[in-house]
Amino acid sequence: MAMEYKYIEFNEGWEFIQEGIKKLKRIVEGSPEPDFNSEERMTLYNTIYNMCTQRPPFDYSQRLYDKYGETFEEYITSAVLPSLREGQNEVIMLQVLVRSWEKHKVLETWLSRFFHYLDRYFIPRKSLRRLSDVGRNCFRDLVCRDLSANVRNAVLGLIHKEREGEQIDRALLKKVIDVFVEIGKGQMDVYIEDLEACLLKDTGEYYSRKASSWIAEEYSYADYMVKAEECLRKEWESASHYLPPSSEQKLVRTVQHELFEPLADVLVRQKVTDELAPLFQHVEDSARNQASSIGAGMPAQVLITDLVELHDKYTAYVNDCFRNYYHFHKALNEAFEVFCNKVVAGSSCAELLAAFCDDLLKKGGCEKLSGDQGIEETLEKAIKTLLPYISDKDHFAEFYRKRLARRLLFDRSANKDHEKSVITKMKQQCGGQFTSKMEGMVTDWTLARDTQNSFEEYLRCNQNINPGMDLAVTVLTTGSWPSYESFNLNLPAEMRICVEIFKGYYETKTKHRKLTWVYSLGSCHIIGKFEPKTIELVVSTYQAALLLLFNTADRLSYSEISCQLNLPENALVRILHSLSCGRYKVLIKEPNTKIISPNDTFEFNSMFTDRMIRIKIPLPPVDHERKEVMKDVDKDRRYAIDAAIVRIMKSQKVFGHQELVIECVEQLRHMFKPDIKTIKKRIEDLITRDYLERDKENQKVYRYVV
Repeated sequence: MAMEYKYIEFNEGWEFIQEGIKKLKRIVEGSPEPDFNSEERMTLYNTIYNMCTQRPPFDYSQRLYDKYGETFEEYITSAVLPSLREGQNEVIMLQVLVRSWEKHKVLETWLSRFFHYLDRYFIPRKSLRRLSDVGRNCFRDLVCRDLSANVRNAVLGLIHKEREGEQIDRALLKKVIDVFVEIGKGQMDVYIEDLEACLLKDTGEYYSRKASSWIAEEYSYADYMVKAEECLRKEWESASHYLPPSSEQKLVRTVQHELFEPLADVLVRQKVTDELAPLFQHVEDSARNQASSIGAGMPAQVLITDLVELHDKYTAYVNDCFRNYYHFHKALNEAFEVFCNKVVAGSSCAELLAAFCDDLLKKGGCEKLSGDQGIEETLEKAIKTLLPYISDKDHFAEFYRKRLARRLLFDRSANKDHEKSVITKMKQQCGGQFTSKMEGMVTDWTLARDTQNSFEEYLRCNQNINPGMDLAVTVLTTGSWPSYESFNLNLPAEMRICVEIFKGYYETKTKHRKLTWVYSLGSCHIIGKFEPKTIELVVSTYQAALLLLFNTADRLSYSEISCQLNLPENALVRILHSLSCGRYKVLIKEPNTKIISPNDTFEFNSMFTDRMIRIKIPLPPVDHERKEVMKDVDKDRRYAIDAAIVRIMKSQKVFGHQELVIECVEQLRHMFKPDIKTIKKRIEDLITRDYLERDKENQKVYRYVV
């Protein structure tokens, strides 16, 4: 016969378990009775196991889980809290707290063994709090939180006594702090929330009072620093005995802040400004002299890199050796402002910084970096470090824009994302107006591929239209790009057909925009059929137009070429020189000299050859970029000054001359330092154009003309 299974009723089972818990509490409290033997332990575990594995409604897992928590609550309420609430002094209270926690851990260890089945199966299935967390949270909520003010005051009281020179029980203090750390099971949030925050706040207030009293007592700078350093040393030494490492660092930072930061200006102003003035000057002179030693003859990349490294070096001195004090930063800034606005070997720092950026952003630039330092980081650091010191930031912007145009138009840019990123960094530093034209250039560059694809689709859909050669056109927005010199070139028939076809396509897209062709920016690939072999020639549009003349004539005079192309003399001389006097003599010049003259004649060199099957024939360099930049910047400055004056007068309606000049300088100084004479000239021009008028009674007062 099968035996009937006997279920354990809850009250019956819990009564047995409670007897075991009572014995455990007596042992924890120091009773001399013997520990649990193996049979007692197994009986308790099996009873709980059986009560948890019986079929419903006899599965008592949840009720036993609740009873587990109630056991800790009852023990803490009846045995722990009364002993902590007795009117003992702070040391005894902390000793009781430490002993209570040690007993609690023993109780928790044994109970978790008896109730292990809950931890292993029931709790994970129900996503409940683990048994160890139940016990620890109970101690935290009922003991630490209930007595938090008393415990904190006792801990802070001991630390205060030690700061004032008394001997304290550091081992006890460490044990108390460890209670808060252990309650969090190694996580610091309990300790930080319940104890550390108050400790740091109290420390800050303590040393704030100390610092104020030392200042009030008119300690000398040296005496103050000796006192402060001694306090820091003692805090390090004391904290290392009882605080977690993370708190040691926070504590010392708090002490440093209260002793040095808020009162630094007061200290220096009252005690040491006169004493340290020579040192400020020494820092400025030293930085300026070292900056000046970096200079003539160096490539832009080396010079800018050395300047950035020098700035980092002196910034570290100021931060680490002089505690980031304002006067030293001011001395450093003044030194770099002087150097960054000097002309070095004929070039301004604005031009050199633009050249540095161009060197890294064009193809092959990344190869010049050492290590794993990225292009973006290098450029950002250079711009962030040096650009603020440059007074004429509009010079940098124009030099940068000129070089950006060359990278984009001649396919020299290494990475579109790098270009956009660097412009974004400039925008963050100098504002949207500073980079608006650059952003427009990159946008045109991005849209150029879409335009080209659309043009090619147009040709595919109109088979009767055939340019006779591959044609790629980049459409630029006039206001965004630098101004370029362009001539009314008489295009050869082959090239003129291409231009007319693209005009026809563009008119299908918009009738409100006019195309102006800038042939000076164009390039062509021409197939040169020479007797030794065929060579592909990569040339400018002007060079290509000239070479195509020799398809219908073997020999042409200077005057014939000039008449057919309609180019100015200086441009024609450069082109002829590149094709007949340079490395690649595609044309034979008579007489055979290095100088182009109106009496020369030119003949197609049918015997020309080269080891390469493709060659690029460069034009002789024309070094007038600096003049162009200055010319463009001066023009833009006139517009900027006019706009600033009108903006000010529109707001003020009536304004004195001196006040107008000062306000105009203030509004424009973030981009350049406007010349006072130029401002006066622009005011006179605006009066002539009826934007302003002089007051009839006082000629030094202006009125805005509505």
